[in-house]
Amino acid sequence: MGIEIRPVRVPHQADAEASAELDAYAALIRRLDLERLGTDELARPVTELVRQFADDPYRAHVPLGAFDGDALVGIAELEWERDDQARTAYLEMLGVVPERRREGIGSALLERAERIARDAGRPTLVLAADHPADAGSDGDEVLHAPQGDATIPAGDPPARFAVARGYALGQLDRVSVLDAAARADEFRSRLDGLAASARYRVRTWVDHAPDDLLDSLAVAHERMSVDAPSGAIDYELERWDADRVRDDERRTAAMGRTTLTAAAVAPDDTVAGFTVLSLPAGSPAVEQWDTIVLAAHRGHRLGMRLKLENLVLLEATDATRERVYTWNADENEHMLAINIDLGFRPFALESVWQRP
Repeated sequence: MGIEIRPVRVPHQADAEASAELDAYAALIRRLDLERLGTDELARPVTELVRQFADDPYRAHVPLGAFDGDALVGIAELEWERDDQARTAYLEMLGVVPERRREGIGSALLERAERIARDAGRPTLVLAADHPADAGSDGDEVLHAPQGDATIPAGDPPARFAVARGYALGQLDRVSVLDAAARADEFRSRLDGLAASARYRVRTWVDHAPDDLLDSLAVAHERMSVDAPSGAIDYELERWDADRVRDDERRTAAMGRTTLTAAAVAPDDTVAGFTVLSLPAGSPAVEQWDTIVLAAHRGHRLGMRLKLENLVLLEATDATRERVYTWNADENEHMLAINIDLGFRPFALESVWQRP
């Protein structure tokens, strides 16, 4: 029997067959994370995937599976903005079980993803892959992104796969981890000693943003999509308004995640910057999501202040969390310096690829 490439069925009601497929999909995510990263504490459980892949008015999600009969032997995850102006799709993950590699399954998944993206009017496809922080050794041939100093071994399997299919390395993200347990007093002390501008107030919340900040928070989200360093990757504008902020809150809560936000508020009562921590259900880990200070408000140490405020909020909300993971473009020297100052240490690299 040949390999069948098709979307993984997502159960919206009691559907045993679809549930079994999504169970296998989640299990393979966990297996691939353990292989590449050495931990599965960031792997998404089925309960989260069901909600993530449910109808989303702002972003399309297509989980693809490679099936050998009933066995799931490979996966790929494709998404894109539903905005009619968007032309880029993102392949956030692609992997094949170790015992079935070098059979063309990964290539078949990529080809199907490229076809789906083209049919959706998204001719540009961006790929992402994980690499251990210590991948390679002295003397290995390495690949450099157009910006930044980090490298990955040219012989690392995801790199070989991408290059062989015509994709070029456009950016490297540093994945870092912070040991955060029982450090709230330290973070408070650092806040007290921080020489920060008194012009800005910091407001924090759990899950649900204050109504009076919704419109300017949407503006900050929109700027986050294009203001962050992007190397040679064509990241597109995400259009945000107050309705999208509220929809994102509802969907994230339905996934079982708790969201912590610290926002800097300017004298005109608009959001000057924000940072987000996402707490996945059933994990000791926390994911650092977006952090941005809008261009007009930089130079006031708001990035450090916001991160410290949110780390204090983290312990007050869930003191069982042990680690915070963050992703930063290797060329983003300012944010990397803040993270290093906070105590983040290297964990992995994420490569981002685009066909020229």
